[in-house]
Amino acid sequence: MDMRRQTPLLLLRLGLALCAVGLCVHVYLEMNSRDAAVTKQEITTQPNRTKDESGEAPEDRSVKQRISHVRTLKKEAKTKDVHSALQHRRKSPRWHIDIEPWASERRSLEDEARRFLKYITTPQVPCLSEGGDEAMLTDAKGAWAVCLDPQYSLTHSIKGKHCRVYSFGLGADDWSLEQSLVRSGCDVHCFDPSLKQSHLQKAKMWLHRLSVDWRDPNPALVAQHQHANTKKLATILNDFGHRRVDMLKADMESAEWKILENLILEGVLASVGQLLLEVHLHWAGFEVPGDEPSVVRYWFSLLKELEHANFRLFHVHSNPSKPRVFLHKNIFNASSAYTLSWVNTQWP
Repeated sequence: MDMRRQTPLLLLRLGLALCAVGLCVHVYLEMNSRDAAVTKQEITTQPNRTKDESGEAPEDRSVKQRISHVRTLKKEAKTKDVHSALQHRRKSPRWHIDIEPWASERRSLEDEARRFLKYITTPQVPCLSEGGDEAMLTDAKGAWAVCLDPQYSLTHSIKGKHCRVYSFGLGADDWSLEQSLVRSGCDVHCFDPSLKQSHLQKAKMWLHRLSVDWRDPNPALVAQHQHANTKKLATILNDFGHRRVDMLKADMESAEWKILENLILEGVLASVGQLLLEVHLHWAGFEVPGDEPSVVRYWFSLLKELEHANFRLFHVHSNPSKPRVFLHKNIFNASSAYTLSWVNTQWP
């Protein structure tokens, strides 16, 4: 074929190839331009689409939620620490108290009684005002006493209007001490199972048909005897929503030894600021086993447990109207009943 005939054909093919290449380049550039425009539009409009009603983006909201969660955890931890300091200052339940060694190798009633009586008639700490005078608030007979020494916290609780008092008795007819504490601004709860009403308020005191015991009642017995209502102190505190009691007074007519043992074993003493207790010595007490020397040793061990729990005796009163009987005997001319008052020296 002649060279001059082939030249136009080659030029035609080259032109078609160039047109195809140009078309491809144009399409490619057009697609990139559209993608760039869409991306720019998405970037421009994304804040408006992703913001919620509060005007915050999910990322910002997520950060704030995490910060809020951390703050909540810290707040809950502080609250838990406070509750732990109040409620819990209670120790883990124990199975038995620590029995003290015998007073002597003879293990005689006389030796045990001598040690015990000396212990309960010897105050361990004074209760004084800032001026050095006696700072005790007593009932009409002077038997029951609370300590208003400023180094202990009852005075501060009264001034701060957050003082709480529990008073347990069986047919109590003298509430003069409780009434004095009411006038001082304390929240006073008196418990007496002989009351006709479950709860009532009298002279600004709360009265409850309830008594403290060293065990909770059997549910079946509660159903049969609706008016018989006795509970452990830990249960009463929980039912009333109270974590602490500034003053606890109890006259339980020989049930005090087992009740005191329960308070020790369950660690409830850490919730009590001052403990006022009448102890009865004419017999062993409810459910207290053993021979006479063992009974007195058990009594003494309970009081030493109080000392280990930071309680110190500040007031002793011997009831002159009670017979001079100690476990059915006349030993050292001891009274059959003593009113003892302790203060928790570690009370907040």
